[in-house]
Parts: sequence; C-alpha cells; structure tokens
Amino acid sequence: MKTALTMILLASAAPALAVPGGPIGQLSPGTYLCEQPGDAGGAVGLRVAGEDFEIVNANTYRTAAGRGTYLLTGNVLRFTSGPKYGESFHRITNGFLRKTDASGADTTLRCVRRVMNNG
Repeated sequence: MKTALTMILLASAAPALAVPGGPIGQLSPGTYLCEQPGDAGGAVGLRVAGEDFEIVNANTYRTAAGRGTYLLTGNVLRFTSGPKYGESFHRITNGFLRKTDASGADTTLRCVRRVMNNG
C-alpha cells in the first residue's frame, strides 16, 4: 500500500514539472544593445536605441521608459509586463537575441549583450 501511494503521488506530480516551451531560465544580467543589419556599403549594424533594455536580475528588466518582468522558457523570451509587454525574442545564444513577429518568426532586429568590445 505504501509503495502504491508513493507511485500515485509521483505520477500525479509529473505533469506539474513539465513546462510548455521548455525549461524556465534566465538571461545574464547586463545591457542588451539592439540594431538592424546594415549593408556592405556602410555600417555593419544600424543602432535602434529605443529597443535597448537591461536585464536587472532573474526576471526583471528595465528600459528608459521603466521596469517590467520577463519569462524565458527554452529559447523564447517574453516580456510579461512593463514597457516591452507582449514583445518576444528568440534566444540564439546566451548574449544574442532576435526579435520575433506575431507568428514567432525571427525578424531582422537583433539585440546583443554589451561586453567590453561592443559598448
């Protein structure tokens, strides 16, 4: 009876551990600078400063317009409150994001975490 009860409790807990879209994660704190691609005849990237944001901690971001929260599941970043509410990004690597459109497809806007050589 004790073993059966344990098995039932474990089986009922399994769906609660599953997260649609992948495991919940977090972005590295820092400023993400956003740009559109340039062309061969000019700048490599065309800065879109109005899209920049800073990851403050495990679920909080800020922009010049204020603060909000985000959720990272798998490689999908969704802003869940604040000035970027409703926007989504595809995480390409830990420091490189690509904005997605309403259908989830990557757009040309890219945001890169600022480090010493790209600030």
